[in-house]
Amino acid sequence: MALADTFTRAASQDATTRTAFLVVDTESVPDGRLISAVKYPGENLSPEDAIERARVEARETSWNGSDFLPVSFQVPVGVCVLRVGADFTLQNLKCLDAPHFRPREIVNQFWFGVSCYKAKLVTFNGRGFDMPLLELAAFRYGISARDYYQNSRNRFNGPIDLMDWLTNFGACRLAGGLDLMAKMLGKPGKMEVSGDQVYQMYLDGKLQQINDYCLCDTLDTYFVFLRTRILTGDLNLEQEAELISKAKELLRAKTSEFPVLRHYLDNWTDFESM
Repeated sequence: MALADTFTRAASQDATTRTAFLVVDTESVPDGRLISAVKYPGENLSPEDAIERARVEARETSWNGSDFLPVSFQVPVGVCVLRVGADFTLQNLKCLDAPHFRPREIVNQFWFGVSCYKAKLVTFNGRGFDMPLLELAAFRYGISARDYYQNSRNRFNGPIDLMDWLTNFGACRLAGGLDLMAKMLGKPGKMEVSGDQVYQMYLDGKLQQINDYCLCDTLDTYFVFLRTRILTGDLNLEQEAELISKAKELLRAKTSEFPVLRHYLDNWTDFESM
């Protein structure tokens, strides 16, 4: 599929239908060759052995036993994007470079879309992971992100990182993360898959399942984003409810294209606040 077909024509949209926000989530795996070259030069480790050794070392030094490796050693294998209108309506959803999910093409399509839409990016922990992942990948593959670097790379009036925003820009720790925030709103949050399973899923060739997981996280991010817009005064509860209803209609209509959406909708609940 040509890049021009990846995103619809943004330039022709009027003020009522234009895409104002791109909600983004990513999934990644370690680059064993890079790890071997940087951390263990001259030891002739295979990519798989280099990753395993680095993960063991990470667990030994981590405060919580995590074996997740730094973003500088990661490459994206899943990037999902939701288009959201200026009125906060969910317009469309896409997993980039489906069904192949090739890292270079994923990154190429992402930055092409950013340049087309010139919309505000919305992430959850994007400053800490998703955006550095995509920035470093653009560096790796030599892909231009001119508009982003010239106009949008600013903490306070650039992309919206919901975790950064909800923690007073890092002043406190948000225990539970996106999963907690989504479930607080009755949205599915984490289901059968969690981030620490992605690498093994990749080894097992489950790229579609990785992107299904990524898509569900992206949807959770959208619904958390809607609730934060109530806090900012851009929406009220009645408007949020209408937007959620419209979003559910779109997701139901997309289940043949994205079968995981059936499971997502089945795990929707009505969380009762204290």
